[in-house]
Amino acid sequence: MAGEAEKKVPSVPESLLKKRKRYAVIKAKRIKAQRVEKKARRVTRKLILKRAESYHKEYRELYRREIRLNRMARKAGNYYVPAEPKLAFVVRIRGINGVSPKVRKVLQLLRLRQIFNGVFVKLNKASINMLRIAEPYIAWGYPSLKSVRELIYKRGYGKIRKQRIPLTDNSLIEKTLGRSGIICVEDLIHEIYTVGKNFKAANNFLWPFKLSSPRGGMNKKTTHFVEGGDAGNREDQINRLIRKMN
Repeated sequence: MAGEAEKKVPSVPESLLKKRKRYAVIKAKRIKAQRVEKKARRVTRKLILKRAESYHKEYRELYRREIRLNRMARKAGNYYVPAEPKLAFVVRIRGINGVSPKVRKVLQLLRLRQIFNGVFVKLNKASINMLRIAEPYIAWGYPSLKSVRELIYKRGYGKIRKQRIPLTDNSLIEKTLGRSGIICVEDLIHEIYTVGKNFKAANNFLWPFKLSSPRGGMNKKTTHFVEGGDAGNREDQINRLIRKMN
C-alpha cells in the first residue's frame, strides 16, 4: 500500500508548473519595466512643465521689450525699426495649371505640392529669392506666436518612418527629435518660432500643413496682395489668412 501511495501521479503536471513559473517571471519583469517607465514619465512631465514656464516668460519679455523700445524711440522723437523677421509661413494658393518648370521645382523644394498646403520657411537670401520666383502661386508672411501654436496644435502631423502621424503624444516627438533636445510640443513651437539652431530638424519633422480653403473665399489669386489680390508677401496680415484657413 505504501509503494502505491508513492507512485501516485501529482495533482498538477510538471509542464504546467514550468509554464506558470515562466509566466510569473515575465509578469514580474513587465511590472518592473512599467514602474521604471512611470517614474521616467513623471520626471519628463516635470521637465516639460518647467520648460513651458520658461518659454512663456521668454515670450512675455520679448513682447515687453518691443513695446519698451518703441516707447523710448517715440519719446526721443525717433522711429523704432524692429529686427528683420527670421520666420515666414508660406501657403500655396494656386493649382498645377500652367506652372513653368522653374516655379514647379521651387514649389517642390518648398514642399508645397498641393493647393492650400502650408510650410514654415527660415528667411535668408536664398529662401527669399525662391519665394520671389514662386510668388504668383503662393501667399506668405510673418506668423505670430499665436498662429504658430494654433497650426502645430490643431494641424500638426509628424514625419515618422516616412508616414504622416498626428502629434497626439509628446513621446512621438521625443523619439524622433530627442537627440536635438526637443521632447514636447512646446519645445517644437519654441524652436520653430525663434528659428533656433535645430530649426531644420524640427521643420523637416513637421509634415506640410493641409489647410482648408479660406472662409469667405479669396479675393483674386492672380493679383498681388498690394494690388488687392492674394498672392505674394502680406507681412503680418498672413495671420488673418491663417485664422480663415485653420
